[in-house]
Amino acid sequence: MIPFSDEELIEPVKNVIDKVRPSLALDGGDIDFITVKNSNVYVQLKGACIGCASSGSTLKYGVERQLRMDIHPDLCVVNVPVGMENDIDNL
Repeated sequence: MIPFSDEELIEPVKNVIDKVRPSLALDGGDIDFITVKNSNVYVQLKGACIGCASSGSTLKYGVERQLRMDIHPDLCVVNVPVGMENDIDNL
């Protein structure tokens, strides 16, 4: 169990996302933070990351790994498809 509320995680998560953003930009991609809910970090991949075969690995071994190292090992990342930003409960 993560000892932080979702609200307490928002700023640290944003900082980690800003930390990994330059790596994505090198390949023409980007990432937007959506929210944190029940220890799940909801993000949306942008640019070249959309539809990329490596996007799942990028989320798991890039973004999620960094979040787990910097904040807490139980955090999970969920990519929000375009158009689902206001409906994350159904992902």
